[in-house]
Amino acid sequence: MTADPAQKDLSKTAYDHLWMHFTRMSSYENSPVPTIVKGEGTYVWDDKGRKYLDGLAGLFVVQAGHGREELAEAAAKQAKELAFFPVWSYAHPKAVELAERLANYAPGDLNKVFFSTGGGEAVETAWKLAKQYFKLTGKPTKYKVISRAVAYHGTPQGALSITGLPGLKAPFEPLVPGTHKAPNTNIYRAPAFLAGPDGTVDPEAYGRWAADEIEQAILFEGPETVAAVFVEPVQNAGGCFPPPPGYFQRLREICDRHDVLLVSDEVICAFGRLGTMFGADKFGYQPDMITCAKGMTSGYSPIGATIISDRLAEPFYKGDNTFLHGYTFGGHPVSSAVALANLDIFEREGLNQHVLDNESKFLATLNKLRDLPIVGDVRGNGYFYGIELVKDKVTKESFNDDEVERVLYGFLSKALFDNGLYCRADDRGDPVVQLAPPLISDQSTFDEIEQILRTSLSDAWQKI
Repeated sequence: MTADPAQKDLSKTAYDHLWMHFTRMSSYENSPVPTIVKGEGTYVWDDKGRKYLDGLAGLFVVQAGHGREELAEAAAKQAKELAFFPVWSYAHPKAVELAERLANYAPGDLNKVFFSTGGGEAVETAWKLAKQYFKLTGKPTKYKVISRAVAYHGTPQGALSITGLPGLKAPFEPLVPGTHKAPNTNIYRAPAFLAGPDGTVDPEAYGRWAADEIEQAILFEGPETVAAVFVEPVQNAGGCFPPPPGYFQRLREICDRHDVLLVSDEVICAFGRLGTMFGADKFGYQPDMITCAKGMTSGYSPIGATIISDRLAEPFYKGDNTFLHGYTFGGHPVSSAVALANLDIFEREGLNQHVLDNESKFLATLNKLRDLPIVGDVRGNGYFYGIELVKDKVTKESFNDDEVERVLYGFLSKALFDNGLYCRADDRGDPVVQLAPPLISDQSTFDEIEQILRTSLSDAWQKI
């Protein structure tokens, strides 16, 4: 017999039946599962009535903020009219409208939109398309991918292979062959040989070195075997690595020289996270494909997309050539309708400009935390920042494994939440706290984040 939901202990039921993602389930054997029941603006509430600032926009998703009735209404209206129909050899109006709108937003000749239901699927699509494109154009040996160390690109087998986090990959190996890694753009931990006599690293020289390391990976594998380079505008894993000046321009030259596709993985960075519709716009480069998802609907309904250049699409539009790939719920009518309504909010309220107007204020507020002994670096762009934690600011000594478990996971994650801030304290490369609040956030949001972080990080320092 099923119990009355009103009488259930949701936490106990969650532990018994809800297998939570990326979660150490044993942690909740004797502890309550945090259960969020309501959202409004930049805040969420749990089932006990406690209020939390959403410092991560859910999961880099809720750009327009929680509780937007017009997005819920757009979903309901579409569900009443046409709840579902696939885009397998058929079209429906909302998918057509959204594809056109994304093509209009995208830079250059990125005019073809292949829908999925999330970011990992969009990355999977891009790699499969790159492989088949080169087969159709007489270069069947080009199938490999170069990506960057510590970068996260998703959980499907192909996307996970592209991911540069060994700990996430090991349980599922062997994975898809043909993926190779190059250095990322974490200038805070740049190789010592790049430093000048005064110990500093020139950002432009560092950017050229990092881009040239990708070229070296291409040359080592053989350009005739490499199909694509996958990079995020600002790399998420490791704690928000922005590109150095000139980095993407150099990378574009390298890809053109070796006939390698440049894929901009913007699952996080698209739709205002950096203050532009796409991260490629922020940093002035032209990709061959863009993968995107999260912020397209502000999370009110799931959708993803791979946006493809006309050049890549051309051979697929000839004769009996077919891209034998698809997802049942790709371009879902309800999700497409919600995405269109969400993009209306972007334009009506000027969310991108709001981020551009306030990003320096956000960074300045977070930079106040540099006076704490535990804060080594503050970095990022737009409304997307990482704070790297260290044991020694002078030597940049990081936490050891025991300290990561005891201080980061055992104390700080819970302390931040208990103090009223939902964000991410994690160790993927180095221990970091990541922040990506809804795009409607203003100075009052930044101040609240800084105050909670100051208290929590000061307490964490005492436990090292």
